[in-house]
Parts: sequence; C-alpha cells; structure tokens
Amino acid sequence: MFEFIKIIRWQDVVDILVVAFLLYQLLSIIRGTRSVQMVLGLVVLVGVYFMARILDLVTLLWLLQTFLGSLFIIIIIVFQDDIRRALTQVGRTPFQKSMDIVDKDIEEIVLTAFYLSKRRIGALIVIERDMGLRDYIESGFHIDARLTREMLISIFMPVSPLHDGGVVIRKGRIQTAGAILPLTQNPYIDKHYGTRHRAAIGLSEETDAVVLVVSEETQQISLVQHGAMTAVSDEVSLTNSLRAIFIGAKSGNDVRKYSWKNWFSKQ
Repeated sequence: MFEFIKIIRWQDVVDILVVAFLLYQLLSIIRGTRSVQMVLGLVVLVGVYFMARILDLVTLLWLLQTFLGSLFIIIIIVFQDDIRRALTQVGRTPFQKSMDIVDKDIEEIVLTAFYLSKRRIGALIVIERDMGLRDYIESGFHIDARLTREMLISIFMPVSPLHDGGVVIRKGRIQTAGAILPLTQNPYIDKHYGTRHRAAIGLSEETDAVVLVVSEETQQISLVQHGAMTAVSDEVSLTNSLRAIFIGAKSGNDVRKYSWKNWFSKQ
C-alpha cells in the first residue's frame, strides 16, 4: 500500500480533484431536471450493451454499437439546454457584486410589489446583476425609463398592453417591458404555479438575475434566484432580502425558502 502511495504524483491528485469537481458541477446543473432521467436511460443502454457482449447477442450488439457510435452527437443534441447553462455558469464572475441598485430603487420595487399584490395584479420584475440580459431585453419593448413605482404600476395594470411580459431593470432603470423569458424545464415544480413563476425560475436557472413575482391569484410575492423560490411575507423581509443581494445588508429572518433544485422530488 505504501509503495502505491509513493508512486502517486501531485499531478495525479490535482487531476482527480479537477475531474471530481467537474462531475459535481455537472450533477448540480442537471439535478432536478428531465436530464436526470435521460442520463439514467443512457446508463441502462450501456449496461445492456455490455450484457449483449457477454451473452454474444449479435443483432442487439450491432444495434447498440451503431447507436453508441454516435453517442457524442446524441449527447450534444439531447443536452443542449444543459450544456448552454453550464457554459453560461462557467462564464460567471462570482467575485463581482453589482452595486447599481441603491436603497431608493429597492424601496420603489418593494412598494410596487405590495401595491400590486393587494389589488391582485400579477407582475414579473427582473433585476439584472453581473450577467447581461441583452437577449431578453431585446425580446420586449424598449423603454429606458427612470425606475419609479408609478411607472412599474402603470406597466402591470391589466389595461396595459405590456402587462403580460416581464420588466427588466438594469442599473437602476427600467430597460424593457413585455420581455419574453425562458420557462423552466424542471418537472418537480408544483403544478399550481403558472407561467410567471415558471418563467422566473427558468430565467434564474440560466442567469444570475433576481426575479420578483407577484401572483394575481394568491397575492403571494416570491423572490427567485438561482432556481430557488422564496416566499416573502412582508415589506421588511423583501427589503432586507434585496439589500442582502445588492447592497450586502443582512437579510431578515421572516422569509421561507423553497428550493426546486432537488434530485427526484420537490420539498
């Protein structure tokens, strides 16, 4: 055993740690999505392939060899969304924190959310951080207006033609309204959540944006970040949570977190 330890180079240790880290990141990206079932399906096919070799099943072995021969291309096609998400996360700058949102902006957003909630008016507010949201900004109607509660409320009023999409806030300004956001593919999200919540989770899975959702049915206000949804109970809790994200203040305790990033079931 000691002889085996002696022949291990420090490069081998680094190699193992890097591979383990990459595998962990890969599993973290695909967990809680339909990709888990796809991976299990591929594992089953590989197992059947080796069984066919052992039992000398010629026809089955030929079919599996033909299929697995194009495995690399199949993986790229099947897991294209997860590959894009992984490359996006690799390009993140985790050591940089956005300081473009100030206390006044947070106050305007919080007051807007609770104003709309009390009147059962739905809303989807996206706050850009370090990762650019240009693609989503261009999918909506360009506004580039000063961030005020009056402007936000007018956008989400039912009579407004822009109320169905999302509002994107960048550097303390309302950049666009009516933006089209990607829906999450997570199969474990509660069925009673509608398109707004699924769009909020979907965007937060692909970017580092913070998304605020107001439900017109339940009047519930939710804060979504990194694929996790947080139910907010009052203005103080929401203010503290946003300050913790954008300014660095300590978040309040009266916040319940519901994480959708589970392997096979939701919490």
